[in-house]
Amino acid sequence: MNIDKKQYKKYAAAHAPKSPILKNCIYAFFFGGLICVFGQGLVDLYNKVFGLIRSDASTLSSITLIFIAVLLTALGVFDNIARKAGAGTLVPITGFANSVASPAIDSHAEGLILGVGAKIFTVAGPVLLYGTLAGAIYGVLYWLVTVFVK
Repeated sequence: MNIDKKQYKKYAAAHAPKSPILKNCIYAFFFGGLICVFGQGLVDLYNKVFGLIRSDASTLSSITLIFIAVLLTALGVFDNIARKAGAGTLVPITGFANSVASPAIDSHAEGLILGVGAKIFTVAGPVLLYGTLAGAIYGVLYWLVTVFVK
């Protein structure tokens, strides 16, 4: 069957399953909001019950959310939640924790160096690289603007 790119694209679009965009957006908003509310609850718990100052309570809340996300990833529960919640689990810090922990857990059988060490940042590595690069470029541009625009 010889078809050109336009015909193939039209054929593929006609046979691709339709995504329920509105429903997915609602789920992402709901689950992402729940994660944020839970995180804020942790901040309040650490601040008011345990008496930590606000900045320490916020830091401990982030650490707790990371720990819970990694634990749920290791137990295979995070992926089930993410299938339903979509981007709602990816946007908060829990999504980043999952993207770092998942390849490490999947490759632990290959050893600590060639398995976990080599593959732990396969998903998160580009985010770290380009995020750091973008921050450095922004910093240089900001510096140039402050030096030359006075």
